Amino acid sequence: MAAATPEDSSSTHVEKKSKQKLSKRYWEESKNPEQKSKPEEEPSKPEEEPSKPEEEPSKDVQIQNAATVKERSFKRKKGESDQPVKEDPFPGQAPIPTERLQKFRRGEKHKTPAGAGRKLKEAIVFSESVSELAQKQAARYDLLLPEDAGFLEGDDGEDTSTISQDDIADAVDITSGSKYFNLDLSQFGPYRLDYSRNGRHLLLGGRRGHVACIDWQSKELMCEMNVMETVNDVKWLHTEAMFAVAQKKWLYIYDSKGVELHCVKKFNDVLKMQFLPYHFLLATASATGFLQYLDVSVGKEVAGIGTKLGRLDVMAQNPYNAVVHLGHANGTVSLWSPNQREPLVKMLCHRGAVRSLTVDKTGMHMVTSGLDRKLKVYDIRAFKPLHSCFLPAGASCLSLSQKGLLSAATGDVVQVYKNACGSSTLSKPYMAHRLRGQVCGLAYCPFEDVLGIGHDQGFTSMIVPGAGEPNFDALDTNPYRSFKQRQEWEVKALLEKVQPELIGLDPGQLGKVDRASFEQRHKERVEALGFDPLAKEKFKPIKKKKGRSSAGSVEKRKRKVAHEDQRDVIRQSVQEKMQRQKEVEEKSKEKRELGMKTTLDRFRK
Repeated sequence: MAAATPEDSSSTHVEKKSKQKLSKRYWEESKNPEQKSKPEEEPSKPEEEPSKPEEEPSKDVQIQNAATVKERSFKRKKGESDQPVKEDPFPGQAPIPTERLQKFRRGEKHKTPAGAGRKLKEAIVFSESVSELAQKQAARYDLLLPEDAGFLEGDDGEDTSTISQDDIADAVDITSGSKYFNLDLSQFGPYRLDYSRNGRHLLLGGRRGHVACIDWQSKELMCEMNVMETVNDVKWLHTEAMFAVAQKKWLYIYDSKGVELHCVKKFNDVLKMQFLPYHFLLATASATGFLQYLDVSVGKEVAGIGTKLGRLDVMAQNPYNAVVHLGHANGTVSLWSPNQREPLVKMLCHRGAVRSLTVDKTGMHMVTSGLDRKLKVYDIRAFKPLHSCFLPAGASCLSLSQKGLLSAATGDVVQVYKNACGSSTLSKPYMAHRLRGQVCGLAYCPFEDVLGIGHDQGFTSMIVPGAGEPNFDALDTNPYRSFKQRQEWEVKALLEKVQPELIGLDPGQLGKVDRASFEQRHKERVEALGFDPLAKEKFKPIKKKKGRSSAGSVEKRKRKVAHEDQRDVIRQSVQEKMQRQKEVEEKSKEKRELGMKTTLDRFRK
């Protein structure tokens, strides 16, 4: 048997290595099928350079690097960047002008009483800080209301009262021009009218029984009916889904479809109505001289007051404090609240009967007109007239807009005045418009430059630039709210309903401190409890041991306690006497100093 040479052994070794090679996968073979036919060539390996030995960092450097890595990861978690932050050249919040802060000021600051305790001081400081924060926030958020009211401006020397409604409608855009229109309803006039609080819906009531409610912006008719009875007044309730109609005999409530919901027979011969939205009260004035309040949320009569002042056909409400103003035939205007049987205030405004009156939204001014053909503006805070003017034909209807424009109807002409509640007297009208019939009712549309006029021949919508408030509170009255938002608002309004007991001349009185004397409050408390909780109990000496509770020692302790009050009185009288003596000495010293002085007085000690 021949021995194996080293060449043979090496070839067998190479064959074993080739057998141990793994076979390629099917997807690797399918990629390049051309490469199968080519012989496999071993790739040339690049010459490896001799690796340099790496220097290991020191322990201090490693610790420092770990710290920087941790710091960067912590900053990333907090959302901070590694780049250096530039300093703000104007740190803090932007300053607010004092004029804007004064606009949102809510009364004077409360002064801490002299004998106030720690809790009372903390409460006063907290309330003042909250009030100051609310004032600043309101002033800052005022910038988010950029809309402003624009008035009608004529050319040089041109009188704006001579510009007709047709010219205005042609000059403005199509949407604004469509707000001027006429409804020819001569068969059932004259008409009374009322706009909803958000300004979208219009309610019309004809004297001969015609009642209709309209979405006046889209000109969509919601309902129309004839009640076959005399209609004296119409009024929207808290939403546009319900309205009240004062018919010849009783008061009726309908929904927006014209379906009768209620017939309130307790309210008869109603001539005028006013709705108090935050109290859910419908105030009615009747021909028999009764002022009645109906709570529409529960359907209950809150108050019925006999004014004893005859027929009540002139009525208005103060939006600031929900007080009802009534005009009478003897020239007086009385202010009423459901809490009192007598008027809160009675003012003599005219020499003849009062024909119409209105109150601005701030509750500071009242405008009245009477048979003496005078138009007077009163300051309700002082109950004094600011100024008056003479109108040749007198004013039968008055209405004030949200921006203070006063409209007065004299016969078939409606005149609009600017700055009626200012210090200056009324001069020439801002705008004027002649109608086809006698004017019976005036009402400004909220948040729109529109004046609604009801007359014998129907209804006219008049464009009055600058009349409406351009910015509205969407949480209170939102003209664009959806059906769901209206439902939610109604629930919230019912939860926040103000009780009728809180109606008064000064609504801010609830937030004031009760400064009644301690004696008066103590007396009321004694009457309520039936005993005096602060009265001192009769002294009962404690029984002591070891002979210290003998009759003599007990009597001695009783006398000591009995004379404590007397000693306090004596001590207080002595202190008052010393205080008086000190004041007398100071006064005498002042008199001496103010007396005749000589040149040698400078050396006197």
